[in-house]
Amino acid sequence: MSEGMHEQRAAHPSIHFVLAGDSVFDNGTYVPGCPDVVRQLRAILLPGGRASLLAVDGAVVRDVPRQLARLPAGATHIVVSAGGNDALSQEWVLGDSVRSVAEALDRLARVRSRFRKDYAEMLDAALRYGLPVAVCTIYDPRFPEADRQRVAVAALALFNDVITREAFARGLPLLDLRLICNDDHDFANPIEPSARGGAKIARAVAGLLTVGTTARHSSIVIRTGES
Repeated sequence: MSEGMHEQRAAHPSIHFVLAGDSVFDNGTYVPGCPDVVRQLRAILLPGGRASLLAVDGAVVRDVPRQLARLPAGATHIVVSAGGNDALSQEWVLGDSVRSVAEALDRLARVRSRFRKDYAEMLDAALRYGLPVAVCTIYDPRFPEADRQRVAVAALALFNDVITREAFARGLPLLDLRLICNDDHDFANPIEPSARGGAKIARAVAGLLTVGTTARHSSIVIRTGES
């Protein structure tokens, strides 16, 4: 942990992060005997700092507004990691037969358009609480099959393009999980963070305190969860 980060946290003893979304945050099932992301975040914050978990394993973007309806009193920051399950639910499209590359792109564009609508509505709902909001990209999975991995990473670029565009359009901080969880050991299985990956995610969330999250006119990308 850097000295500057320590000083910034000390200056915000009443900080209260709320983690919404999916199993990127709600990863306790996948790290038995080890702390999940929210517990690792609590351990980083100075006394007085809090972190609450609203994220639910398996949730999709449309579930986030319902999660935030349970926003705890005293919340100061909302961090959302959602979209991976939306993408996973559309993986079947990749097996469709098409007559041309153009037809394939058109089908993917339709999937992207639906996701963009859902993601934009979710972000606008989160912002209505009047708190600083940060979002996460979808990290690259770790499928053992080379062909599936290559296609998945390419397809996820469509979803991550939506996330980055919608975040930047609103001047929100972006935690780029593709760069934060960048090692096989960061994963408990092909699509869930391990305790090591969770620790990196927790440090990246805590790092929001050093970059400021109240200005809405510009965005910043957090690309590392290293101390």
